[in-house]
Amino acid sequence: MKIARHERIIKLIHQYDIETQEELASRLNESGFSVTQATVSRDIRELKLIKVQGTNGKLHYAVTRNPEQKISEKYVRVLKDAFVSMDVAGNILVVRTASGMAMAAAAALDELDWSEIVGCIAGDNTIMCAIHSREEALRVMDKLKKMLDTF
Repeated sequence: MKIARHERIIKLIHQYDIETQEELASRLNESGFSVTQATVSRDIRELKLIKVQGTNGKLHYAVTRNPEQKISEKYVRVLKDAFVSMDVAGNILVVRTASGMAMAAAAALDELDWSEIVGCIAGDNTIMCAIHSREEALRVMDKLKKMLDTF
């Protein structure tokens, strides 16, 4: 639910110039998400949203891009260089890497700070990512595939 809500928040702030937490909560409620202002406040912090000045001179929410995007790209490069294959076993995502690359790739996965991943354990060429549920593990696998394919 949280992932879907976060995705909806990003869509909403791209679609509308949302100026307040209350306005965002209202739009989320209209979209079928039952949220309070406190939930929206936590979501804003977790998504690292910022306020920027719009063409009308008013401040509205936007997604942070520059510094973290460069850091994120570095981790994607590490993952892409290390990656061999992956599979899901229950709520565990098993990632195979080139020999000696698992620890660096696991550190990169941890630094991406994906909410679905509880933590990673790395050996020489294998990473085990503990994920909250099998469904989330499958989503993380798809997300990782897309990230590696598009970089």
